[in-house]
Amino acid sequence: MFGIWGHEKAAELTYYGLHAQQHRGQEGTGIVVSDGETLKLHKGLGLVNDVFKHAKFKELQGHAAIGHIRYSTEGDKGKSVDSVQPLLFNSQTTSLAVAHSGNIMNSHELRSELEDLGSILQTSTDSEILAHLIKRSEQANTEDKIVEALQKLIGAYTFMILNEDKMYVVTDPYGIRPLSIGKLGNGYVVASETSAFDIVGATFEREVLPGELIVISDEGIKSIRYAFRQQRKLCGMEYVYLSRPDSDLNHVNVHASRKRMGKELAKESLVEADVVTGVPDSSISAAIGYAEQSGLPYEMGIIKNRYIGRTFIQPSQELREQGVKMKLSPVRSIVKGKRVVMIDDSIVRGTTCKRIVKLLKEAGAAEVHVRIASPPIEDPCYYGIDMSTKEELIAANNSLDELCEIIGADSLAYLSVSGLEKAIVKDKTIHQGICTACMTGIYPVTVSE
Repeated sequence: MFGIWGHEKAAELTYYGLHAQQHRGQEGTGIVVSDGETLKLHKGLGLVNDVFKHAKFKELQGHAAIGHIRYSTEGDKGKSVDSVQPLLFNSQTTSLAVAHSGNIMNSHELRSELEDLGSILQTSTDSEILAHLIKRSEQANTEDKIVEALQKLIGAYTFMILNEDKMYVVTDPYGIRPLSIGKLGNGYVVASETSAFDIVGATFEREVLPGELIVISDEGIKSIRYAFRQQRKLCGMEYVYLSRPDSDLNHVNVHASRKRMGKELAKESLVEADVVTGVPDSSISAAIGYAEQSGLPYEMGIIKNRYIGRTFIQPSQELREQGVKMKLSPVRSIVKGKRVVMIDDSIVRGTTCKRIVKLLKEAGAAEVHVRIASPPIEDPCYYGIDMSTKEELIAANNSLDELCEIIGADSLAYLSVSGLEKAIVKDKTIHQGICTACMTGIYPVTVSE
């Protein structure tokens, strides 16, 4: 997500901010702009460049905007443009746009309650629920309406809400999904990743804290604590895979943390080999760390086609498999006759890892030793990553030896949970901590709730 307040080119800058975060989703994108009197929407299915290729930015003039990139985990899996965000709601009194990242775990219950009260929801996403809760609130002002609505939600979420005169920014009480605030001239910028600030020339100010509602207007910025602030549980997969290496999450640089993951992995699971290589792009930092710690040379043994998207977040297994075939190629002269340590960031369904091991061996690698810079993913994610069933997780249904045989590796080892935490968490204060639910089965927000 990306939002901006107080800039005459709000739509254009939001476009650049979304483009910088394209890796977070590929199914659809949209921007809502406010000129102080009306909200204007442009959205569509596909990548940022495709959706805004023919956009008339002169018709999207305004001083404030919010934008969203769709990565579906609920609902129609990105097949309908109606589910692409931001969602825009118009009424006789005011308009409201909502953008959401994460997952509302009690969405089905809330949807049933709203429908019983007469609400007609237009999409199958859980994001729409907040707007209906806000509209139905009997509180006197918008801030109180939003607070009352938020207190009914259970899950992991960040929200950006825009009306004609204010922008509202929200994180859940555990801060599971990331959101940061930057400064651009006299205005403010908000983004899921700090790397988007660099693209538009903004400077990082601070993160939105767990359980915090930020109100941004022409009067400045105001903070409201709408819920009790819990121990921070920022998603561990943000560091492992999802975020760009040049982003900082909770004051920890993603590249540096991945490099430390590689070093911890080498300490835990060293193997005799000739070269170390990483799977582009998110595993390269860990591979460099493994090489430095082990004393083995790092080589670019696998090349990525830059024009192919991320297979992990494709909405179907068939598309994932096709994407893997198209996007990665081994460098034959580098791996032929060598004992290769192949570093990957994670194994979810096993599609990518199995294919890459096969590619390396077909290119002449004498041995392929797979080292994973995160613990085994054995439990579903209910917080906004598309790993919602145990059946689809290959590590949950096979032993380490079985998994090694399935992917065709000569050996396989994972980073431990303690090694991952050591690489990411600086100190265990209220502000520090990561969610490792998909690796440990310990959920900060429980499914039963």
